[in-house]
Amino acid sequence: MHLVERDRERTALTDMIQRAARGEGQVALITGGIGSGKTALLAEAAEEARRRGFDVRCATASLAERQTPGAVLGQLTRGLGPVPGNLPAPAGTGARDTLARLGPESLDSAVSRALLRLCADVERRARRTPLLLCLDDVQFMDELSLHWLLLLIRRLSDAALALVLTERGLSRPADPRLRAELRRRPEHRPLALPALSVDGTAAVLAPHVGDRLAPLLAAECHAVSGGNPLLVRALAEDSRHGAADPGTTTERLVVGDAFADAVTGCLHRGWPALLRIARALAVLRDDAPADTTVARVADVEDTVRVRGLRALEDAGLLAGGRLRHPATAAAALAGCTGQERAALHHRAAERLYEQGAPAVRVAHHLVAAGTGTAPWAGDQLREAAERHLAASRPASARPCLEAALRHCRDDGERLRLKALLAGATWVLDPTMGARHLVELAGALRDGRLPDQYAVMLAKYLLWHGKYVEAADAVERIGRRDAAVTDPTVAAEARATRELLSVTYPGLVPGGRPAPARVASAGDPRTRGAAALSDVLRHGPDRRVVESAEAAMRAMSLGRTTHEWLTCAVSALLFADRTASAASWCDHWLAEARARRVPLWIAEFSSLRAGVALRQGRPREARELAETALARIPVESWGVCIGGPLANLIQANTDLGDHEAAAGYVEMPLPQGLFDSRFGLYYLNARGHHYLATGQPRAALDDFVNCGALMRRWRLDQPSLIPWRSGAAHAHLALGGTARARALATEQLRLTGGALTRTRGLSLRVLAAVGPPSRRGAPLRNAVALLERSGDRLQHAGALAELGLTHLRAGRAETAAELVDRAAELAEECRAPHLAARFRDILPAHRALSAAAAPRDQGLDLLSPAERRVASLTAQGFSNREISARLDVTVSTVEQHLTRVFRKLGVRTRGELRQPGALAG
Repeated sequence: MHLVERDRERTALTDMIQRAARGEGQVALITGGIGSGKTALLAEAAEEARRRGFDVRCATASLAERQTPGAVLGQLTRGLGPVPGNLPAPAGTGARDTLARLGPESLDSAVSRALLRLCADVERRARRTPLLLCLDDVQFMDELSLHWLLLLIRRLSDAALALVLTERGLSRPADPRLRAELRRRPEHRPLALPALSVDGTAAVLAPHVGDRLAPLLAAECHAVSGGNPLLVRALAEDSRHGAADPGTTTERLVVGDAFADAVTGCLHRGWPALLRIARALAVLRDDAPADTTVARVADVEDTVRVRGLRALEDAGLLAGGRLRHPATAAAALAGCTGQERAALHHRAAERLYEQGAPAVRVAHHLVAAGTGTAPWAGDQLREAAERHLAASRPASARPCLEAALRHCRDDGERLRLKALLAGATWVLDPTMGARHLVELAGALRDGRLPDQYAVMLAKYLLWHGKYVEAADAVERIGRRDAAVTDPTVAAEARATRELLSVTYPGLVPGGRPAPARVASAGDPRTRGAAALSDVLRHGPDRRVVESAEAAMRAMSLGRTTHEWLTCAVSALLFADRTASAASWCDHWLAEARARRVPLWIAEFSSLRAGVALRQGRPREARELAETALARIPVESWGVCIGGPLANLIQANTDLGDHEAAAGYVEMPLPQGLFDSRFGLYYLNARGHHYLATGQPRAALDDFVNCGALMRRWRLDQPSLIPWRSGAAHAHLALGGTARARALATEQLRLTGGALTRTRGLSLRVLAAVGPPSRRGAPLRNAVALLERSGDRLQHAGALAELGLTHLRAGRAETAAELVDRAAELAEECRAPHLAARFRDILPAHRALSAAAAPRDQGLDLLSPAERRVASLTAQGFSNREISARLDVTVSTVEQHLTRVFRKLGVRTRGELRQPGALAG
């Protein structure tokens, strides 16, 4: 590896070799951190000397052989053989033979004379042939070899002999006697290898990643490696192997296995204390480690700590007192046993506690250390958990509480810790904390748990359908509301009771008198819950919208606000302010994702899916609902699973994917679902699935049951669920036109005079149940309202129906424009099956309007689905072809045809193709 940044050192070594060849003894000490290029430079010097006729001898000192007398000296003199010329061979050979038997304590006069004779042997050999001795990692040299080297250095002045030594900065420095001797020698050349610059880093990268990418990766690579060539080459290897295609290099820096191996090699080639210091820094990575803290955790003396930190910095592993990269910390800890790592964290926790560090920092190490016996540990862990929860970090609070439970021996404190743990784990996965709920409910009932936990327990128990256990907690909420003086606590109790009363209306009595409307001021949580309660009990109102939006402006997403924010968004949705609900929900969903709290992401995703359905975006709704179930598994949703399941059933039904919808219909349901508001959503969605798949009687049952619950709970608002629309369509499919018309009329009356989406839906169903001659006006109004509401799918359906009305009246050009627009909207909604169905209206009608109409009222007896099947049958399509064209099952087609035959009084498919059979 040739680098311009090493040319000065390279030139100095070449000059030294030239001087040695002229009989001027030379010595150089190359210093630098491990991986800085010392060994490579040493090899270059050896190659240069060989080209100039030098005899080159190399040795490497190692920590493992530091206590082996003569280990280095043996490497340097091996192979020299009997010294030629007038020097007696036994002198040199005998001296070398004694090395293995000698130790530092044996350096008496006889040994010294033997070493001197060996120096003389080398010196005489150098006078015959210039000699270069290369010694790598001189800091690990054994005592006997060091003694000989000191003797040799003193005899260099007039010999054709050069010594090149390297000293690694990542370990204990060389013996001070050697450094002192070198400093006083005029022939000594100190060469220090600094870290690479960014340009130097690019030069090292270029042979590995190419000239184009090297400058692009250099700055980041330098920041990670500190300019250490060894680490730079490892990063180049990682980046090359991280490319998608073999033989290419990724255009981003990859920090992978090669880098980790290089760091591990660096740390393990130093002296043992250095690895302990690196591990201490790795453990303290998230803290701002004070010097004394590092020494305490590493269990080293302060002087060792100073030297170790300097060595780590020289090696490019440290910057600003911290390890440069998480991968460096991981490599330092890679070889730690669990017991060793626990000891490191335990010492860190003790030291930080003694320094008065925040409980969050202390608790981090207590959790990592495992079970401890320090008397202060439990208090630190609980305080840290409470701080994490206050900052909406439940994932960090959970291990603190679990560790605190292991420390705790007081029964009352254990119950309070379990209550906190249930709350912390709830937003991660409601199932995790469920195992404590029954025990906590019993403790609350027995008075062993304070009433302040009643609000939390009531919500959690009801979520899981444990209605019996929840009854006492719900009652205590009311008593707490009346008893507490803290306005914040009282507001939360009131908001909770209000929310529960409209979420589980069959179990929790309403919190306010029925005639009341929302207040214009007060605690934002109460206002959010009251806005939802108000719109569900009394229908859409301007004050509901204002209150919901004002409540959200006054809150930020957090542990004590997220459910009230969902209330406020839901209030906007049920007030038919779909655009506003979408905007707010997108905002809170982004916040939830930024906080990485699974339950918040799941709830806002499910809520946003419901908004998307009302905007006519079924594919987007399906994706959002799937995200909700991916964040929180089905079994953890409790009775609230009715929300995402309803969204998935309805979205797939709207998309024509009836098989997928049926799969969700077949999923097992939790006990108690139909005692909650979420059961209403589910019944409505399942009813529409049954209706779309030719099962009108099953659909009618679901719609009627949904309506019965809404009336019983006094939540019978079409803006919540327009169940009468579904029931009217089901009656039409079953031939009950009069009952369908009554339901449509009643729903239109309940929507009031507001120009809302719900009124547009009601006008559309009213047109469907009326005679063809009277459908134009309600459909035109429905088109206008649905376009204004933003529900593109319902708008498309209304346009298609209005187009069919114009077609029957002979206005083919207007009909074509309306039907084309309906198909375009369906395509925009990513519902191609609907677009195809709308485009079939014109050719189907032309095929069916051939002649006179002996049964001119026949078509009016058919439901829209039956009419489509009859039209395609009249065109000569088979049942299987109709099934594929309408994206329904063959069985559904057969059921529709059976009802068509009965209503029209025909007996065969051929009769449908007779002129006038389906006219009108």
